[in-house]
Amino acid sequence: MPSYHHTGTVDVPAEDLFGYLAEPGNLPHFLPSMTEAHREGGDRVHVEAEVHGKHVEGEAWLRVDQGARTLRWGAPGEDDYHGELSVTETEPGTSEVTIELHTERAGGDDVQRGLEEAVATLSQRAAAETDEEAAEHQEGWS
Repeated sequence: MPSYHHTGTVDVPAEDLFGYLAEPGNLPHFLPSMTEAHREGGDRVHVEAEVHGKHVEGEAWLRVDQGARTLRWGAPGEDDYHGELSVTETEPGTSEVTIELHTERAGGDDVQRGLEEAVATLSQRAAAETDEEAAEHQEGWS
């Protein structure tokens, strides 16, 4: 089964970043084709996406390990789609996020490019939201 892997740096503390990633509703903010995700109960998640111009939806599973700061997910089907994401603090305020994906889906270059885009978008989005939250808690400009 083909596997894809990408690691990137995010200028957000590991605990904050993992908290953001562990919430299924945040997945569409950084996964390019995903349009909706919400927890159905337990580890079941309902997902919707636009894939090659077509709207698709289905059920997936998402397992969160707060202590290890890892997520594992998958979706039943012919592509045998599943993966793992981990967050490690490399220094105070900076994290490393690693995504590993396994799928029988064709189009390996597209899959790898999608992982790289997801990590880049995540880095920009998480840093922007962290800055926004910090600004909301300040009284005026420094």
